[in-house]
Amino acid sequence: MPAPVKVYLTFDIEIWCGGWHDLDRRFPASFQRYVYGRSPAGDYALPKTLEILDRYGLKGVFFIEPLFAARFGVEHLAIIVDLIRAGGHDIQLHLHPEWADELRPLPFPGAARKRQHLAYYTLEEQIVLIRKGLELMAQVGCHPVAFRAGSFAASGDTFRALEACGIAYDFSLNETCPDCAPDLRGQADFVHPSRVGTVNSLPITVFCDGTGRLRPAQLGSCSAAELEEALLSSQAQGIGQFILLSHNFEMLRSGSSNPDGIVARRFETLCKFLAARRDGFTVATTAMLTTSKGDPEQAGLPTVGLSATLRRHGEQLVRRFAG
Repeated sequence: MPAPVKVYLTFDIEIWCGGWHDLDRRFPASFQRYVYGRSPAGDYALPKTLEILDRYGLKGVFFIEPLFAARFGVEHLAIIVDLIRAGGHDIQLHLHPEWADELRPLPFPGAARKRQHLAYYTLEEQIVLIRKGLELMAQVGCHPVAFRAGSFAASGDTFRALEACGIAYDFSLNETCPDCAPDLRGQADFVHPSRVGTVNSLPITVFCDGTGRLRPAQLGSCSAAELEEALLSSQAQGIGQFILLSHNFEMLRSGSSNPDGIVARRFETLCKFLAARRDGFTVATTAMLTTSKGDPEQAGLPTVGLSATLRRHGEQLVRRFAG
């Protein structure tokens, strides 16, 4: 009997203030929305994610963006970490370097110019930012061994910076994202686990949807049927891992703290599916990662049927007209 597919339920946890002006006024409400997502129906940001995971006895891998805390105080980072750590979940490092010019003092002279993607920074600057992230995480008792670049916008230098900072695992590569490591295209494997230099790379899972198009396994942009069929396809093909992405805000409607019921039900359905099939799928954390040697003979991509993809299109229409 083949080994169970290791399923990594990964969550990028970040705070945004709707722009970069008037941050001090905007931050308190933004923090409440992105961390709690309070509404009359309940708290649908982090608390709902943690509640559903706990209900089915599953653990998530939470990539937390800490640079905002250098601007607004590490006590805010501690609130996020404590919520996640209370459930025994895995905590790792995420970076959005757009915060670099908001830090005081500036981490390096060139940080005064806002740059969106980590790939826009030199190797030396990326090392400084990653070390700053690790320092902030250490202040709240976390010592990450894995990393994901904000917006998947890593570069070859990101992997060299991770090596310099002692981070062994990277989850940044995404075959479908044009901003993701264009300098590594044709060199690194953007689909299967492999090594980039000395760093173990675990790309987000990409599957062929019912129309033959590539689609990343992201909670907010796939139907539950697509995710379930992609998982079963991975199992049938002997693909050893499945890496799903979500965020702390994906169960909220855009621009508000109102719940997105479709995405919330989708996550509940997925977790119920995984909990009922523990013989075929092991929901994993970074403690279960092993060194990857890469294998050019690995299986292809998971595939899903047309009806599962049409269900996603139907859900998108409902969400759009629901406002």
